[in-house]
Amino acid sequence: MTTERLPWISADPASSRLLELAQKVASAPTTLLIVGESGTGKDHLARFIHEIGPRRDAPFLKIDCASLPPQLVESELFGHERGAFTGAVERKLGRLELGGNGTIVLDEVAALSSNAQSKLLRVLQERAFERLGGNETLRIEARLIALTNVDLQAAVVDGRFREDLFFRLNVLTLSVPSLRERRADILPLADHLLASLCSVHGRANIRLSEASRTMLAAYTWPGNVRELRNALEHAIVFSRSEMLSPDDFPDTVRAAMPGGPGAAAGLRTLLEIEKDVVAATLDATKYRIGEAAKILGISRKTLLEKRKRYGLK
Repeated sequence: MTTERLPWISADPASSRLLELAQKVASAPTTLLIVGESGTGKDHLARFIHEIGPRRDAPFLKIDCASLPPQLVESELFGHERGAFTGAVERKLGRLELGGNGTIVLDEVAALSSNAQSKLLRVLQERAFERLGGNETLRIEARLIALTNVDLQAAVVDGRFREDLFFRLNVLTLSVPSLRERRADILPLADHLLASLCSVHGRANIRLSEASRTMLAAYTWPGNVRELRNALEHAIVFSRSEMLSPDDFPDTVRAAMPGGPGAAAGLRTLLEIEKDVVAATLDATKYRIGEAAKILGISRKTLLEKRKRYGLK
């Protein structure tokens, strides 16, 4: 029986080049580092590489290094023995052990604690590890793929990331371009995402009007593919017809249309542009302040001040 594999949309030359590189590294056992802005599809690319490579029928496991407390990240990754820490009432196998000869994805690897970074370095150097609280040395057969939207070289300079670990991770690196850097992908991606969302919402005949397609192609998408998906789902939910019009989309997206919300009858002020960009980024990240601040290249404090200034709740 043939299993349908995950597609990678590559209408834009930038995406086509990335696809070629992905196909080249798919069969390699070497650790892979995938970098790019939040929402560009780094995890999607990791899964695609797994599915076109020789490990496709083995486990594909992912751990979000940013969303779990440091001890839980280590427990999820390395496993633990009974009594290793408070609450460890029984032995637990970690992802490195459960992954077999499959693929293990470390999402937001830059968020790992210094202790976890040290242990991960050993895994990459020796292909070995121990469960927390254990003495038995275990071997790792899985391929590791690390994802991050952080500039790791800058993190090394700031002392937030180990230099030796960076060099171990930076053997094979793929950079996922932002959606504004692969504009030819916008409409093919929109069509693909719309078909998937229509299935989820049970509305099989939904389609985009020409005005909506023009609007989507003109927007800058600071939240990348994630924001595009969110905008399409917003439109499906609020549309009363089978044809999605610009009015069905969030105001931040409609601002890309001539005469749309926030657009002046000529040039716009920097404050108007900044407000739209901040609002769009917050909307795309579902108001996760830390993530939005990283995308915008500002501190959490500055973003909170701008949110208050512009009345963005």
